[in-house]
Amino acid sequence: MQPTLADILAAARVITGVADHTPLVPSPFLTAHTGHEVLLKLENIQPIGAFKLRGALNAVAALDGAQGVTCCSTGNHGRGVAYAAQQRGLRAVICMSNLVPEAKVNGIKALGAEVRICGSSQDEALAEAQRLVAEEGLTEISPFDDPHVIAGQGTIGLELLAARPDLRTLLIPLSGGGLAAGVALAARRISPDIRIIGLTMDRGAAMHDSLKAGHPVEVVERASLADSLGGGIGMDNKLSFAMCRDLLDDVILVSEAEIYHAMQALYYEDRIVAEGACVVGIAALLNGKVALDGPAATIITGRNMDMDMHARIMAGQDVTLGDLHLPGQVYKGTS
Repeated sequence: MQPTLADILAAARVITGVADHTPLVPSPFLTAHTGHEVLLKLENIQPIGAFKLRGALNAVAALDGAQGVTCCSTGNHGRGVAYAAQQRGLRAVICMSNLVPEAKVNGIKALGAEVRICGSSQDEALAEAQRLVAEEGLTEISPFDDPHVIAGQGTIGLELLAARPDLRTLLIPLSGGGLAAGVALAARRISPDIRIIGLTMDRGAAMHDSLKAGHPVEVVERASLADSLGGGIGMDNKLSFAMCRDLLDDVILVSEAEIYHAMQALYYEDRIVAEGACVVGIAALLNGKVALDGPAATIITGRNMDMDMHARIMAGQDVTLGDLHLPGQVYKGTS
């Protein structure tokens, strides 16, 4: 059943004291660049380094008598599930593809979860999670197509509008749609006229392509600086596709080169270390893909990236992503 605002309010009570009320801070450089106030919701300072803890805590708290939990993940959801399971003494098996950076794999293992690397796509990881459900009795927690997960992520929307009821635009990183669906649901109920835009990379953009087609479609997963936004949305998607279709005003794509530059800008201008997935909204603003008409906010979703990769980008060095070679560029400002 599709979650409601009441479910998001209930989730806020579940996560209280663990994953709530991350800072909302101004970005002077983005404000100067756009001519309107731009705020950053710092989910990268969560205990697991990513917003996914909200949904995972809410979903695991809703379980009754589970033998253990499993999920497929591009990294951060798995870390959230591992953390929530550890708090309740549950077995956790996290299934991921070989596209997931080693830093994220190691972070999950450090929380006591078992990691299964399954092929080169999220679909293959999902198949293994479903096998664990059928054969070992584990409970699957979807990274995006679960009402408790969506409600948990929606608590970010509550916090954004409570802090700044005057927000005119929300820029939300978009993958399987759990974050976008939850935040958009909360924001729409509180501020019906707010503009909500999903942002994603232009390599394997599953939700974007599905919304364009009018139904879930499969995509070829490709290496990306925004690796957290990779993976499909599930051909039998029950919740997040319809919610994104009905609640988002637009979905905008950004290139790997634009993500590279936005990561540099966030670091050098605001001194924030963040994954490529966090900066898709910033990339859109810097490249004139979104025009603002008042205060706006975007979500800095996580910090769990390969720091060697981060260091190369900050130094302006070349980066290779599968079949794509990105020439390096030393950061010289946003103008």
